[in-house]
Amino acid sequence: MPASSSTAALDVDGPPLGGIGELVRTRAASASGRCSYLEHARRDAGLRFVDLQVAVEAWAGWLRGSGVAGGARVGLLLGDPLEFAVAFVSLLAAGRWVAPLDPVAPPDAVAVGVGRLAPDLVVADRPRPAGLGGRWVELDRHSFVPGRGFAPRSSSDDVAPRAAQGPGRPVPVGDGAGGGAGGVVLTSSGTTGDPKVVPLGEAQLVHTAASVAVHHRLSPADRGFNPLPLFHVNAEVVGLLAALVAGAGVVLDDRFHRTGFWSLMERRRITWINAVPAIIARLAPLGPDERVPAGIRFVRSASAPLAPGTLARFEAATGLRVVETYGMTEAASQITANPLDGVRKPGSVGLPVGIDLRVVPDHRAVPDEVRVRHPGAGMVEIRGASVRAEPGDPEPRSGRAGHRRAGSDPDGAPGPDGGWLSTGDVGYLDDDGYLFLVGRHGDVINRGGEKIAPREAEELLLEDPAVRSAAVVGRPDAELGQVPVAYVVLHGVTGPPDAPKAARDVERLAESLRSRFARARRPEAIHVLVSLPATPTGKVRRRALVDGAEPVVFSSEVSR
Repeated sequence: MPASSSTAALDVDGPPLGGIGELVRTRAASASGRCSYLEHARRDAGLRFVDLQVAVEAWAGWLRGSGVAGGARVGLLLGDPLEFAVAFVSLLAAGRWVAPLDPVAPPDAVAVGVGRLAPDLVVADRPRPAGLGGRWVELDRHSFVPGRGFAPRSSSDDVAPRAAQGPGRPVPVGDGAGGGAGGVVLTSSGTTGDPKVVPLGEAQLVHTAASVAVHHRLSPADRGFNPLPLFHVNAEVVGLLAALVAGAGVVLDDRFHRTGFWSLMERRRITWINAVPAIIARLAPLGPDERVPAGIRFVRSASAPLAPGTLARFEAATGLRVVETYGMTEAASQITANPLDGVRKPGSVGLPVGIDLRVVPDHRAVPDEVRVRHPGAGMVEIRGASVRAEPGDPEPRSGRAGHRRAGSDPDGAPGPDGGWLSTGDVGYLDDDGYLFLVGRHGDVINRGGEKIAPREAEELLLEDPAVRSAAVVGRPDAELGQVPVAYVVLHGVTGPPDAPKAARDVERLAESLRSRFARARRPEAIHVLVSLPATPTGKVRRRALVDGAEPVVFSSEVSR
């Protein structure tokens, strides 16, 4: 039986949920309309809900006047988090499709992103990269006025917009008048393969945002803190839209800054923090003059596995609870979450929230040691109102007959009907329905026919307080096909001069691995890096480690 959860009765402030435009109008007209919705962490700038409504109307007028039809795809290349947030919500409310672009990407990478997402025009805070065609609209970055928002202006090389729907796009087109015609077009993280283009309709976004708001008990009294990149689904749905649903506030930062973090939380009266494991690991040791302010209810962890050792160190140091969650772009972010109160299980990503979830046993995809301990382990599959449809189908998955799950079984056979989407993750459910993830199917190491899960060795390495981050990957081997090797980042090791310290730490780590793992399952070597290659949301780019693209500070063999 699949595990499931429902948000049929939404306990949020205000009337029943509608589209994003309706949510904005409802918030602006409510008693909380004059409360802060968006604030910049680093400067004195922000918007109340009534200001947001004016900004939304201004953007809608500009879109109509500029010939940007309902259902058009609009690229956003904006580095300032407040500017991005206003444009993002305004475009969704106006029934357009938002295609966010990485604001720190170099010009060549911007061109690749534009080519992949194929926007009808790009709204940016910088000039067009040389050689890039299409419509380019520059934002007047100095035009912010409370109650008016940011005013876009066309650059001198602006040209007539193209048709709103290009050939083969998997998104619907509407006139934007009644809402529901827009959404967001994102790329998946691409940590184990080429990034995929993922369209998410407005109804999917609102459903997940409401699930987040209900599960985390967000209310107008809450002020969230989001340092995560806004061109990814987590910050967009969990940060911006969940706050809009709940009538809550959110403080936006351009990125995570460790220096002065807790004093910033106190000044901004933060009640919850949207984080990833890399941030939690950095915050775990408190400085001698640091203190955690009162009023923070929890820290939410997402985007990558959180090692139980890291969780324990953070909670012991700060006194704050960590709510570990699991999500993916194709589900509009959140899939499962540990309870805010009650049983939180270290190592588990919790229970399904607003979604159906099942684990399909598949011994060919499951590491051997996991299969022995958990016979029901297999591929994690999901369905529900937030789960994206097949390409070319604008409707979300809700168990309709005739739908196949995306992907296939390991032998290439198509999956069963029933609307299930394979997440590509391997895991198992315990007797209470909590989901435990073993890892990505593509991350499993095949050592001479024996399948090895990297996560178990990674968690052992992260138990050592000297280790900031760790990853285990499969190194090609002429005889065995693959062998596991470990990459670690150590506290206090910033380059070759720190090799002696690295050698001492690595010898201790190697001894731990030798004492806990049989030779066939333990990493054969440990490589020390200054940093692990990662995506903007903290997911390790394992292919880069396998390719040996990162400079190594120190290396040592483990097996003997």
